[in-house]
Amino acid sequence: MLDILVQEENERESGETGPCMEYLLHHKILEALYTLGKADCPPGMKQQVLAFYTKLLGRIRQPLLPHINVHRPVQKLIRLCGEVLATPTENEEIQFLCIVCAKLKQDPYLVNFFLENKLKGMASKGSADVITEDMIRGQDSPATDMGQPIQSEEMPIAAGAEQMEKEDDLPQQADELSFSLDELNVASSPESSTVGPNQDYNLVNSLLNLTKSPDGRIAVKACEGLMLLVSLPEPAAAKCLTQSTCLCELLTDRLATLYKALPQSLDPLDIETVEAINWGLDSYSHKEDASAFPGKRALISFLSWFDYCDQLIKEAQKTAAVAMAKAVRERFFIDVMEPQLMQTSEIGILTSTALLHRIVRQVTSDVLLQETVYFILGEHREPETLTDINRHPLRHRLIEHCDHISDEISIMTLRMFEHLLQKPNEHILYNLVLRNLEERNYIEYKPFCQEDKDVVENGQIAGAVDLEEDPLFTDLSPDNTLSTQEWLSPSPPVSPEHQKNDGKTEVHKIVNSFLCLVPDEAKSSYHVEGTGYDTYLRDAHRQFRDYCVICLRWEWPGSPRPLEKCNLEASFFEGHFLRVLFERMGRILDQPYDVNLQVTSVLSKLALFPHPHIHEYLLDPYVNLASGCRSLFSVIVRVVGDLMVRIQRIPDFTPKLLLVRKRLLGLEPEGPIIDHMTLLEGVIVLEEFCKELAAIAFVKYHASSTP
Repeated sequence: MLDILVQEENERESGETGPCMEYLLHHKILEALYTLGKADCPPGMKQQVLAFYTKLLGRIRQPLLPHINVHRPVQKLIRLCGEVLATPTENEEIQFLCIVCAKLKQDPYLVNFFLENKLKGMASKGSADVITEDMIRGQDSPATDMGQPIQSEEMPIAAGAEQMEKEDDLPQQADELSFSLDELNVASSPESSTVGPNQDYNLVNSLLNLTKSPDGRIAVKACEGLMLLVSLPEPAAAKCLTQSTCLCELLTDRLATLYKALPQSLDPLDIETVEAINWGLDSYSHKEDASAFPGKRALISFLSWFDYCDQLIKEAQKTAAVAMAKAVRERFFIDVMEPQLMQTSEIGILTSTALLHRIVRQVTSDVLLQETVYFILGEHREPETLTDINRHPLRHRLIEHCDHISDEISIMTLRMFEHLLQKPNEHILYNLVLRNLEERNYIEYKPFCQEDKDVVENGQIAGAVDLEEDPLFTDLSPDNTLSTQEWLSPSPPVSPEHQKNDGKTEVHKIVNSFLCLVPDEAKSSYHVEGTGYDTYLRDAHRQFRDYCVICLRWEWPGSPRPLEKCNLEASFFEGHFLRVLFERMGRILDQPYDVNLQVTSVLSKLALFPHPHIHEYLLDPYVNLASGCRSLFSVIVRVVGDLMVRIQRIPDFTPKLLLVRKRLLGLEPEGPIIDHMTLLEGVIVLEEFCKELAAIAFVKYHASSTP
C-alpha cells in the first residue's frame, strides 16, 4: 500500500492528490488500521501499523496531517504510545512520535490539531459542572475504547471543518464516552498540572512516558522529540505544554531524584573535573573508567539531566521557557538544593556548594540563568544597609561562607561567585556591588576653592591620613617615589563637559600608585624572569575586552554620575559582598596562599568591569573618601603599613622571600620549612595583586581614551 502511494505521488505533479490517496483518506483506512493496531490483532499488528504510519508521514511529501482522517487516527495512535514501558513495540512507537514531531517542526501551525482543548473551552463558559457530572455518569455505560476523550474534547481548536463530518461519527462518539476521573479534574481544575497527567496534549504525554524507558536510546529519542515540541512558536501549544502536561514536574522531579541519589560527600575536585556533560551522550561505563570515584555514575546522570533541562529551556518558546525555568527554581533549587546549602555540616556545605558552582558554570540558557541568579542572590536592587543584609537568607549565608572557618568552603564559595560574575547577567553585579555605589556617597564632596589649594600645598588634606608618618612611604627607591604633591592632589571630577587635561599623566600616576604600594624590600619579582608587569597587561587587555562584550547591552554610563545629583548625605555601606572581600583582603598576610589567590582573583574580576563607579571605587587611589569609608586602595595601604612593621622583626627577610617565590614557581625544590611562611606567601600575592590592579587601570584608561 505504501509503495503504491509513494509511486503514485512520484508520477504526479507536486501537490496533486491521486486516486489511491483519495481512497485512503475518504474510506478511513487509517482509522481501520488504528483499530487493528490497538487490538494488536493478529499479534504483531501494532508494530506493523506504527511502522506504516511512520513511513507514510515520512515519505509522502504532500501535507497529510491537516486532513481530519489523518490527524484523528494519528492522535489516537499517539495515545497508545508509551502506555507500557519496555514493550516490544517501543522502538516503533518512538520512531512514530518523532516523525510527528518533525512534521510539526516543519509546519508549527499544525500543532493546533494536537491540542484537544474543547473541554477547557466549555469549562470556561460555565458548563464545566454539568459536563463533568454527565461524563462521570457516562463512565458506567459500556465502552469499547477506554481512555479516549469524547468527541467534543477531541475536536482540535483549528479544525472547524470537522463540524461537517460530525454526523458520520455518531457511533464512534458513543465508544468514546469513557473518561478517567483524573481527566475530568484536569478539565475543571486550574491546578490541573499537579493533579495528574492530562489528556490535552497527548503527544507530549506519550513522549514523557518514553523518557522513562529503561532503553537509553529510546529515552534520548523521546527527549529529542520534546525538544522539538517546546521550540514550536505557537503560544497555545506553549501554554498547553506547561499548564496541561506533566513536563515541568517531570523535569524537576527527575532533577530532585538524581540530586538526592548523589553521595552525601563528594570531592569538590571530582565534581569540577568530571568530563564535559552532554545529555544526549550519556554512555558512561564504570568498568572502562580508570578515573572512577564513588558516585561518579550518579553525578554524571545528574549533570546530564541538568544539561538537558538547560538546553530544553534554551530552545523553548519564550513563555514555555519562563514557566520551565520557574519550576526548576521553585521545585528543585528552593525545595531541594537550598536546605543542603543552608546546613551546618561542613562536608555537606562543601559538597552542595561545589555542585552549585558546577551548575553556575554549566548553565547557558538566559532564562534559567536568570532564575538561578534570583535563587542565589534574590531580586532586591535597592542599596543594602547593615540591618537588612540577611533579607535573602541564602545570599547572606553564601557570602558569609566566603569567610568561613573552613578554608576549603571559603575557596569553593569564592570560586562560585567568581564564575557567577562572569555570567552575562546584569543583575549579578548590580545586586552584589553596583546598587551600593549608585549614589557615590563614598566620596567626601566639597567644591574645590583656593583655601583647599593652600592646604594641599602645605601637604595636608582635611581628614586625610598623614602619609609622611606612614611606614609605607619610607625607603622607597628614588625612581619610584612620587612627590607628596602628586600623591595628595585629588583627581578632578570627570564629566563629559570637563575631561582631564592630561589623561596620560593621570593614568601614569594611578599605575605608579599601585606599583609603588609594596616597598622595595618586600618585592621579589624583579629577581625572577617572566613575572613582570607586562604579563598582566596582556591578560588584562584580553579579559577587559571579554567583559566589555558581556556588558555592552547593559547600557552602562560612560562617566560617573555627577556629584550634584548624588545623595552624598546618606551613610555609605559597601555592601555585604565587598565588606567580606575587604576583610579577607585585610588579612592577606595571615591567610593561606590558596585563599589569598582566590580573594584577589574575585577582586580583580570586579575591577575589570567597565562601570565608572566600580572603576572609581576600586581603582582610583585619589578618590577623597568620606569619613569612615574604605576603598580597595585604602585596605591595601593598611596591609602594607602592617607589613612594614612586621618586616623589621624578620631576619634575612628578602632572601627568604625570594626562596619562597622560587619554590612557588617550581624553580627551587621543596626544602626545609621556612619561618613566617604564611606571611612571605602573602607578601608575594600582595605584590602580584598590585601589579594586576595597575595593569587593569592602565588597560581600562586606554580603552576609554581611544574612540
